[in-house]
Amino acid sequence: MLRIRLRRVGGKKQPSYRVVVSEATAPRDGKSVETVGFYNPRTQPETIQVKEERVLHWLSVGAQPSDSVVRLLKKVGTLERFERMKAGESVAALAEEARAVEQTVSPKTNRIVQEKEPVTEGDSD
Repeated sequence: MLRIRLRRVGGKKQPSYRVVVSEATAPRDGKSVETVGFYNPRTQPETIQVKEERVLHWLSVGAQPSDSVVRLLKKVGTLERFERMKAGESVAALAEEARAVEQTVSPKTNRIVQEKEPVTEGDSD
């Protein structure tokens, strides 16, 4: 069985994590099938980057997220989009929505510097 879970990287007492797809029996920092994201809890605010399309793909083929990954995916809205995908929405529309609300990260500080507002239909000022 495949799991979507965190793989610890970084130095001693300076953890950051990669979101990976790996076998459930593999060690935490062992071999993985694919890296689908990054999480750094040490930045203020914490940095979360997820390849939305790949996560949706792995969830659709049966990969189970760990408890900590479920918390991260809820925070970025991926689990909500996955439920909508199961209900029949197209993957292309969901991926476009994910790009619209994607957070811009500063390359120098690796911190979130701007958060775009999600575009909702029917909002006209």
